[in-house]
Order: sequence, then C-alpha cells, then structure tokens
Amino acid sequence: MQHDTPDSCADRLPDGVLSRDPGTGLSHDPGTGHPRPPRREFKSRGSLVERCPGCNLPELNCLCPYAVTSESHARVWLLTHPMEHHKPTNTGRLIRDVLVETEVFTWYRTAPDKRLLALLEEARYAPFVVFPDDQPDYAERVVGIDTVEQVKQEGRIPVYVLLDGTWRQARRIFRKSPYLKQLPVLPLRTERLTRYRLRKPASAEHLCTAEVAAELLRQGGDIDAAQALGDYFDAFNDSYAASRRFEKIEAPTAAMQRLLARKT
Repeated sequence: MQHDTPDSCADRLPDGVLSRDPGTGLSHDPGTGHPRPPRREFKSRGSLVERCPGCNLPELNCLCPYAVTSESHARVWLLTHPMEHHKPTNTGRLIRDVLVETEVFTWYRTAPDKRLLALLEEARYAPFVVFPDDQPDYAERVVGIDTVEQVKQEGRIPVYVLLDGTWRQARRIFRKSPYLKQLPVLPLRTERLTRYRLRKPASAEHLCTAEVAAELLRQGGDIDAAQALGDYFDAFNDSYAASRRFEKIEAPTAAMQRLLARKT
C-alpha cells in the first residue's frame, strides 16, 4: 500500500473532496484492497484557524515552548480509531510527544495492523488492554495494577494498550478485535475526575486518553513520566481552551512553569 503525505494536492479532487484518508494517508481500504471512495475533508469548529505546524494548536497559544520528553519503564501503545487522527483535540498524540517510544496503530476492524500483531507476540512485552471491568463475559481476564509490578519483576516490559476514540468507538474496538481477547484487561481505578475541557464527557469520571495514560504511569511507578505527561496535558488543555476564547496566555501557568524548568 502506498503511503504519501496526507492532504497533498495530488490527493485532492474538486471542491475539497479527498481521495485519501487524511489521517492515515491510505488511498485503499486496508480490509478489501479496493480504492477508497472519495470523501470530503473533515471539518470541525476552528478548522480555519491558523495552527502551528509543530504542535497543531492555534498559533495564538503555541504549545511548542513547553514540549518535553520523559522515559518510563512501561510503554504505551495507542490503538486509534481512524477518525481520531483528524481531531486537533485528540490527546493521544500528547503521549507520543512526551514518551517517544509510544506506538500508534490505526484500528481497522477487518485488517489489524501486522506490526501490532507481531509486537503482541514478543516475549519481552507484557501488554494489558485498558478497559473497564463492567461486563461479566471477560471477568476472568481482569487484573489489578499490582500485576504491572509483577511483570516488571519477571524482567518484562508492561505495556498499556489504550483504545483511542470516543467511548462508543472504544467499546467497538474492544469487542471487534479478536487479537485483544488474549490480553489481560486492566481497568483504571482512580478517584480522579477529568480536567479535560475541550470535549464534553458523559461523566466527570471519564478521563481522556492522556489523563488515563498519566494515571496508569503514576500508579505503575513511573512517577516522573506521569508528572511530565500530566503537566503537558494541562498546558495543552489551558492553551487550547484560551485560544477558543481568542485569549492569549500572557503568563505561564504552574504546569507550564514546571515544563519550562525541565528544559533548563
């Protein structure tokens, strides 16, 4: 399959119609191999705003000055719904910014990513699919955060497999991906409420993807990585929210100051 730069001039048809998936760059359906039918370019509120090419935030409050990296013993693998690639409010990309070894895979129901399947088979990794334990049919697969420490003691690398999409999309990914059925299910147990202000959650208990990753890292002992990702998320959250109000953040917030201190 061909992988070109998404949204290039060659990929456009008249009137803003795209012949490629702007998120993945694929011009053919990975399940059937058939040409992807033309679709209109994804549009959302704020799609005409001038954005920084580095962080994709509105230039009014660019996030690039606060970009930091950290290391963690655990890894994060994102299994991302195709539509999430289009959304500038997606927080999964923040994880990859901070933890450079993060893997991102696009989910297709009929065509699982072959590289993901290969990584799931590698003995050095101990992957956990992060999902609530609210249904009885997979209760025997549910484990606690203490299992993360156990696999570390065995010399293996714990991996948090995060289903990156809306709650409905995440449930579909969980149910429609046979290769996930072999994995232990790790529910996130926390009293923390979401701080995410860019999309309205069904409940304040529903954390966004970056918040879930930061909390799992914290509970699993990767404290520095959790702090870095949490601060980076807060900087993103505040910057984007201010830009929606057409307000410039004049003085760095507390989280931004901590991120800047990491760079000195």
